[in-house]
Amino acid sequence: MIWDTQRNATAAESDYPGWYAIHTRHQHEKTVARVLDGKGFETFLPLYSVVHRWQTGAKELSLPLFSCYVFLRGPVERWLPVLTTPGIHTVVGFGGKAATIPRSEIEAIRRVVESPIKAEPYPFIKCGDRVRIKEGPLVGLEGILVRKKSQWKVTLSVEMLERSVAVEVDSFMVERVHAPKHGIATRWLPTSLPVRS
Repeated sequence: MIWDTQRNATAAESDYPGWYAIHTRHQHEKTVARVLDGKGFETFLPLYSVVHRWQTGAKELSLPLFSCYVFLRGPVERWLPVLTTPGIHTVVGFGGKAATIPRSEIEAIRRVVESPIKAEPYPFIKCGDRVRIKEGPLVGLEGILVRKKSQWKVTLSVEMLERSVAVEVDSFMVERVHAPKHGIATRWLPTSLPVRS
Protein backbone atom coordinates (compact mmCIF):
# COMPACT_ATOMS: atom_id res chain seq x y z
CA MET A 1 0.00 0.00 0.00
CA ILE A 2 1.21 3.49 -0.78
CA TRP A 3 0.35 7.14 -0.33
CA ASP A 4 1.92 8.79 -3.35
CA THR A 5 1.35 11.96 -5.30
CA GLN A 6 0.58 11.62 -8.98
CA ARG A 7 3.84 11.29 -10.86
CA ASN A 8 3.39 13.93 -13.57
CA ALA A 9 6.98 13.64 -13.98
CA THR A 10 9.42 13.04 -16.70
CA ALA A 11 10.80 16.52 -16.21
CA ALA A 12 10.49 16.26 -12.44
CA GLU A 13 12.40 12.95 -12.42
CA SER A 14 15.46 14.58 -13.99
CA ASP A 15 15.09 17.99 -12.32
CA TYR A 16 15.04 16.58 -8.78
CA PRO A 17 16.95 13.27 -8.72
CA GLY A 18 17.14 13.01 -4.92
CA TRP A 19 14.55 12.72 -2.17
CA TYR A 20 14.45 14.40 1.23
CA ALA A 21 13.17 12.98 4.52
CA ILE A 22 10.74 15.13 6.49
CA HIS A 23 10.63 14.33 10.22
CA THR A 24 7.04 14.61 11.48
CA ARG A 25 5.21 14.46 14.77
CA HIS A 26 4.02 10.99 15.79
CA GLN A 27 0.92 9.90 13.82
CA HIS A 28 0.99 13.04 11.63
CA GLU A 29 2.55 11.41 8.55
CA LYS A 30 -0.67 11.15 6.47
CA THR A 31 -1.75 14.70 7.33
CA VAL A 32 1.68 16.11 6.48
CA ALA A 33 1.76 14.22 3.15
CA ARG A 34 -1.73 15.50 2.25
CA VAL A 35 -0.85 19.14 3.10
CA LEU A 36 2.46 19.01 1.20
CA ASP A 37 0.63 17.50 -1.79
CA GLY A 38 -1.72 20.49 -1.66
CA LYS A 39 1.28 22.82 -1.67
CA GLY A 40 2.51 21.26 -4.91
CA PHE A 41 5.25 18.98 -3.62
CA GLU A 42 5.80 15.38 -4.71
CA THR A 43 5.53 13.18 -1.62
CA PHE A 44 5.96 9.50 -0.92
CA LEU A 45 4.53 7.84 2.19
CA PRO A 46 4.92 4.04 2.03
CA LEU A 47 2.28 2.22 4.08
CA TYR A 48 1.77 -1.35 5.24
CA SER A 49 -1.31 -3.18 6.52
CA VAL A 50 -1.52 -4.62 10.01
CA VAL A 51 -4.40 -6.04 12.02
CA HIS A 52 -4.74 -4.60 15.54
CA ARG A 53 -6.89 -6.43 18.05
CA TRP A 54 -8.72 -4.65 20.84
CA GLN A 55 -11.28 -5.86 23.35
CA THR A 56 -13.99 -4.53 21.02
CA GLY A 57 -12.67 -6.49 18.01
CA ALA A 58 -10.04 -6.44 15.28
CA LYS A 59 -9.39 -3.75 12.70
CA GLU A 60 -7.02 -3.57 9.73
CA LEU A 61 -4.93 -0.39 9.73
CA SER A 62 -2.63 1.22 7.16
CA LEU A 63 0.46 2.47 8.98
CA PRO A 64 3.65 4.18 7.74
CA LEU A 65 6.59 1.85 7.08
CA PHE A 66 8.86 4.63 8.38
CA SER A 67 7.18 6.02 11.46
CA CYS A 68 7.44 9.83 11.74
CA TYR A 69 8.86 10.30 8.22
CA VAL A 70 7.46 11.49 4.89
CA PHE A 71 9.64 11.57 1.78
CA LEU A 72 9.58 14.68 -0.43
CA ARG A 73 11.06 15.66 -3.76
CA GLY A 74 11.14 19.17 -5.15
CA PRO A 75 13.12 22.39 -5.44
CA VAL A 76 15.32 23.00 -2.40
CA GLU A 77 14.75 26.77 -2.51
CA ARG A 78 11.13 26.20 -1.35
CA TRP A 79 11.81 25.16 2.27
CA LEU A 80 9.58 27.82 3.87
CA PRO A 81 6.28 26.16 2.76
CA VAL A 82 7.66 22.83 4.00
CA LEU A 83 8.90 24.00 7.40
CA THR A 84 5.70 25.95 8.11
CA THR A 85 3.51 22.88 7.54
CA PRO A 86 1.76 21.83 10.79
CA GLY A 87 3.07 18.53 12.15
CA ILE A 88 6.61 18.86 10.76
CA HIS A 89 9.61 18.93 13.09
CA THR A 90 12.36 19.43 10.51
CA VAL A 91 13.95 18.39 7.24
CA VAL A 92 16.57 15.72 7.90
CA GLY A 93 20.01 17.14 7.26
CA PHE A 94 23.65 17.35 8.21
CA GLY A 95 25.54 20.52 9.06
CA GLY A 96 22.54 22.77 8.43
CA LYS A 97 21.92 21.44 4.90
CA ALA A 98 19.19 19.09 3.72
CA ALA A 99 20.53 15.59 3.04
CA THR A 100 19.35 13.78 -0.07
CA ILE A 101 18.35 10.11 -0.13
CA PRO A 102 19.43 8.26 -3.29
CA ARG A 103 16.57 7.67 -5.72
CA SER A 104 17.53 3.96 -5.83
CA GLU A 105 16.66 3.51 -2.12
CA ILE A 106 13.25 5.16 -2.54
CA GLU A 107 12.52 3.19 -5.72
CA ALA A 108 13.38 -0.07 -3.91
CA ILE A 109 10.87 0.77 -1.16
CA ARG A 110 8.30 1.78 -3.81
CA ARG A 111 8.69 -1.58 -5.58
CA VAL A 112 8.12 -3.40 -2.31
CA VAL A 113 4.91 -1.56 -1.39
CA GLU A 114 3.54 -1.93 -4.92
CA SER A 115 4.21 -5.70 -4.93
CA PRO A 116 1.91 -8.36 -3.42
CA ILE A 117 4.63 -9.39 -0.95
CA LYS A 118 4.05 -8.58 2.71
CA ALA A 119 6.40 -5.93 4.13
CA GLU A 120 6.76 -4.56 7.66
CA PRO A 121 9.03 -2.15 9.56
CA TYR A 122 12.25 -3.73 10.78
CA PRO A 123 15.08 -2.54 13.04
CA PHE A 124 18.06 -1.15 11.11
CA ILE A 125 20.63 -3.89 10.47
CA LYS A 126 24.33 -3.11 10.35
CA CYS A 127 25.68 -6.62 9.97
CA GLY A 128 24.74 -9.78 8.08
CA ASP A 129 25.08 -11.01 4.54
CA ARG A 130 24.18 -8.66 1.73
CA VAL A 131 22.03 -10.54 -0.78
CA ARG A 132 20.34 -10.00 -4.14
CA ILE A 133 16.86 -11.36 -4.85
CA LYS A 134 17.23 -13.55 -7.93
CA GLU A 135 13.61 -14.44 -8.73
CA GLY A 136 10.05 -13.31 -8.17
CA PRO A 137 8.51 -9.80 -8.41
CA LEU A 138 11.42 -8.16 -6.56
CA VAL A 139 14.21 -9.66 -8.70
CA GLY A 140 17.40 -7.59 -8.62
CA LEU A 141 16.78 -5.80 -5.30
CA GLU A 142 19.60 -6.02 -2.79
CA GLY A 143 19.43 -6.03 0.99
CA ILE A 144 20.55 -7.77 4.17
CA LEU A 145 19.43 -11.34 4.82
CA VAL A 146 18.09 -11.97 8.34
CA ARG A 147 16.14 -14.72 10.04
CA LYS A 148 13.09 -14.06 12.23
CA LYS A 149 11.84 -17.20 13.94
CA SER A 150 11.51 -19.72 11.08
CA GLN A 151 11.27 -17.15 8.27
CA TRP A 152 13.95 -15.63 6.07
CA LYS A 153 13.64 -11.92 5.31
CA VAL A 154 15.57 -9.42 3.23
CA THR A 155 15.83 -5.99 4.80
CA LEU A 156 15.93 -2.90 2.55
CA SER A 157 17.30 0.18 4.25
CA VAL A 158 17.24 3.95 4.02
CA GLU A 159 20.66 4.28 5.62
CA MET A 160 20.48 8.00 6.42
CA LEU A 161 17.42 7.40 8.63
CA GLU A 162 18.73 4.15 10.09
CA ARG A 163 15.39 2.54 9.23
CA SER A 164 14.72 -0.71 7.39
CA VAL A 165 11.84 -2.67 5.89
CA ALA A 166 11.76 -6.49 5.97
CA VAL A 167 10.39 -8.55 3.07
CA GLU A 168 9.67 -12.27 3.41
CA VAL A 169 11.63 -14.51 1.00
CA ASP A 170 12.48 -18.16 0.62
CA SER A 171 16.20 -18.84 1.09
CA PHE A 172 16.51 -20.20 -2.47
CA MET A 173 15.32 -16.84 -3.87
CA VAL A 174 18.48 -14.95 -2.87
CA GLU A 175 22.17 -15.00 -3.69
CA ARG A 176 25.03 -13.49 -1.75
CA VAL A 177 26.52 -10.20 -2.98
CA HIS A 178 29.99 -8.99 -2.10
CA ALA A 179 29.65 -5.22 -1.68
CA PRO A 180 31.96 -2.62 -0.18
CA LYS A 181 31.00 -1.42 3.29
CA HIS A 182 29.68 2.14 3.55
CA GLY A 183 30.66 4.64 6.21
CA ILE A 184 28.34 5.27 9.13
CA ALA A 185 25.98 8.15 8.53
CA THR A 186 25.86 11.03 10.97
CA ARG A 187 22.63 11.39 12.95
CA TRP A 188 20.16 13.94 11.61
CA LEU A 189 20.05 17.36 13.19
CA PRO A 190 16.75 18.27 14.93
CA THR A 191 16.96 21.91 13.88
CA SER A 192 15.17 23.86 11.18
CA LEU A 193 17.14 24.53 8.05
CA PRO A 194 17.73 28.11 6.97
CA VAL A 195 15.55 29.24 4.08
CA ARG A 196 17.62 29.85 0.98
CA SER A 197 17.15 33.17 -0.78
